[in-house]
Amino acid sequence: MLRYGELFLKSEPVKRHFVGTLLRNCARALDAAGLSHRAEVHRGRILIHGPQPEEIASVVSRLFGVVDVSVCVLTLPEPSAVRDAAVALAYERLAPGKRFAVRARRQGVEGMSSQELGAAVGASILEAVPSASVDLNSPEYEIFTELREFGGLVYDTRIPAPGGLPWGTQGRVLALLSSGIDSPVAIWLMMRRGCEVDALHVDSGKFAGSDVRAVTLRHLSVLSSWCAGFPVTLYLAEAGDFYETLVQQAEPRFRCVLCKRFMVHLGSRLAGRDGYLALCTGDSIGQVASQTMANLAVVSEAARVPLIRPLVAFDKQEAVDLARKIGTFERQPGDLSCAAVPRIPATVSRLEEIIAMEKEIGMDAHISSVMGRLQVFRALNGILVEG
Repeated sequence: MLRYGELFLKSEPVKRHFVGTLLRNCARALDAAGLSHRAEVHRGRILIHGPQPEEIASVVSRLFGVVDVSVCVLTLPEPSAVRDAAVALAYERLAPGKRFAVRARRQGVEGMSSQELGAAVGASILEAVPSASVDLNSPEYEIFTELREFGGLVYDTRIPAPGGLPWGTQGRVLALLSSGIDSPVAIWLMMRRGCEVDALHVDSGKFAGSDVRAVTLRHLSVLSSWCAGFPVTLYLAEAGDFYETLVQQAEPRFRCVLCKRFMVHLGSRLAGRDGYLALCTGDSIGQVASQTMANLAVVSEAARVPLIRPLVAFDKQEAVDLARKIGTFERQPGDLSCAAVPRIPATVSRLEEIIAMEKEIGMDAHISSVMGRLQVFRALNGILVEG
């Protein structure tokens, strides 16, 4: 059983569209895993039938738009059937002497309230496991029962899912992806809000650490596992010539701002060419010199599509915690250094001066050159499949 939360608040036409998209995503993910399945939709619930329920639950618990998942026993829509299934499950899993609680819900079925259903189920469980005791406040074991017009549901686990909106309901977004912690987290957050996200990685050539490209491609692969059944594209821009010019000609303290504007210029042009609605970055206010409010304002001016920063108010630990959950965090990722970073980068820059520097280093020509040499990588179901 899949529960969807936020979708329930939408208007009926929007909800139907979102639930339909969620069903499509569910089918693609389960097909990719080779799991036989059949779905049915009810108010606030999606039931997935199949011969491998534990495996199905593991797959669909990674779907955006799903709040949580339970492996259930489905019964007839009768209190006695729900009670019997609950007793059988509790007899198997409720250890003697343990405290337990029954959480009961009823919808669309007359003749018994939720409280009465819970009390009846609890009394029957106590008969089957007499050494157990009821504790509604701090139970050691919980069993959930739902009596609905389509049937009864009994379960004792709720697997957390990411929530948000179904992937693919909010259009296409291009995101800057690096080997660092923040950008893959920003992409995941955009995916969680229903966006189809592809990525752009700017390769700085000899100025990049030896493990940068490999780690970036690993990030791509991990992110693709969160939209199973759908490929994720990475455009790799080989920009070694630009960085050579940047290091030789630009004032050192402004390199980071110029570098970030180069990425935003490039991303905007690619987004416009390929129909992406926005550009996403992993910026967080004040985290590094190029992300002070003053420098973020200067960088933002380079965008020609909406520039979205999902991590703008995150601190580093919050980003790290989410990266661990997503699967992109590595404690020892290797050499991810950037030799172009100056010893003392500017925390404040003026737009007029930066635009003048861009003209001096031939920013437009470098962007056009890189656009003509983009490489394409694709990942599907957690695996790099092209590039």
